[in-house]
Amino acid sequence: IALHGRFGEDGTVQGALEVLGIPYTGSGVMASALAMDKWRTKLVWIASGIPTPQYEVVDERTDWWAVVAKLGLPLIVKPARVGSSIGLTRVAGVDHDELAIAYRTAAEHDDLVLVEELVGGIELTAAILGDRALPLIRIEAPEGNYDYHHKYFSDDTKYFCPSGIDGDVENAILAQSLEAFRRIGCRGWGRLDLILEGGGAWKFLEVNTSPGMTAHSLVPMAARSEGMEFPDLCVEILRGARVG
Repeated sequence: IALHGRFGEDGTVQGALEVLGIPYTGSGVMASALAMDKWRTKLVWIASGIPTPQYEVVDERTDWWAVVAKLGLPLIVKPARVGSSIGLTRVAGVDHDELAIAYRTAAEHDDLVLVEELVGGIELTAAILGDRALPLIRIEAPEGNYDYHHKYFSDDTKYFCPSGIDGDVENAILAQSLEAFRRIGCRGWGRLDLILEGGGAWKFLEVNTSPGMTAHSLVPMAARSEGMEFPDLCVEILRGARVG
């Protein structure tokens, strides 16, 4: 399966294939649905001791001053069940109108909206293939803003694999990436996004059960760093296809 967004990676197509008895790659119905929902992913991670940014679920009646008092500034406002940073706004100042506008932007895409503390540090992504985590990729976006534009259209975003971070730290992150992936019930392959903070701690942002699979995407990049070319990666993913 190389489909993205609602119906493609939220368990819908996976469920249809289950009913038809057709083997498919990647996570099953429940894990796909859970991973698509950033709020419920956080609930599982927090209960499992997996570090993730503090957050609040908000609506049009939210007391924004209370949210700022709890989470501080800057903040990220985003729809809970949409990928690719669509509908995401970074809020830097204490401005009620700015927060309300950010909420409305997110709510255009989903009726479940999260406000999250903005964690500063090194942006990393961990690709999972079968029962192992591939080498980390370090991402450097202009002004540290890895938004929709800088993910898909900008030539200024830089990717580094090997990541260049301390080897012991990378190994610890990779081990916990596998744990975070499995806690959601994911299988086969996927990708986790995280931030490595200045003090050496890290926080997981989300898990993607159907990452991009062009020759220039991040999972193929991580695989190439281990000597696995794109066709071989596709075959390896296909070997994991199953029903149930």
